[in-house]
Amino acid sequence: MRVIAKFYNFFLSPDKELARKLRSLLGFVPYNLRIFKLAFSHKSSPSDKAYAMQNNERLEYLGDAVLGTIVAEYLFRKYPNANEGFLTKMRSKIVKRKSLNKIGEKMGLDLLLSEYNQTRLSRSMLGNAVEALVGAVYLERGYQRTRRYVIRKILRNYVDVHELETYDDNYKSQLLEWCQKNGQTVSYKLVARYKFEKRDRFKVAVLVDGKRMAIADDFNKKSAEQTASEKAMQALGILTEEVEEED
Repeated sequence: MRVIAKFYNFFLSPDKELARKLRSLLGFVPYNLRIFKLAFSHKSSPSDKAYAMQNNERLEYLGDAVLGTIVAEYLFRKYPNANEGFLTKMRSKIVKRKSLNKIGEKMGLDLLLSEYNQTRLSRSMLGNAVEALVGAVYLERGYQRTRRYVIRKILRNYVDVHELETYDDNYKSQLLEWCQKNGQTVSYKLVARYKFEKRDRFKVAVLVDGKRMAIADDFNKKSAEQTASEKAMQALGILTEEVEEED
């Protein structure tokens, strides 16, 4: 039955163009096109009443868990002598939102998101789509095949693991070290806490010698502090890399 469904999806289905794009992206033609279509449907996009509340949030939740497990196992096997702290930091560098946004961009997921959403695309939608896509692959193929897909198609193609070994993405720690070396103080202030998409969101400012240098917000207070620290380092000329714009 699955073979017939795949044949239909690729040659006869109204969504055959999606099936063909997915074959290029995934390396196989899905038999359940609906869940893959759902993977690229963001909740901010208006939908018909019959499909109300159907978006990629649940797939994103599932894909987040599956992706985290696969990356953890991959790193565990790749670095047999590494301690828990190193492995945790490496996993965080790979699966954090900013990294997933970049992976989604490299995969060309913005094209699929544009096709299935009548809303302005944000950077975070790319990372969400990566997780939702992994969730869809898991439902379609099971854990082992999803693991193979993530390692071969995502990690090996879009993640430079060896570069991440020496890459320090703890901007809060870097800013503190810079301030200490230059005889300055750094502090953080919670500017606002508000509801966004039914979740708490934190707006944090970073102050150097009492002067506000940058501000950022996120669903997690620590993440907001990290982003604010990165922006402050950019403003101080410590970082030359362009800071990713807020969503």
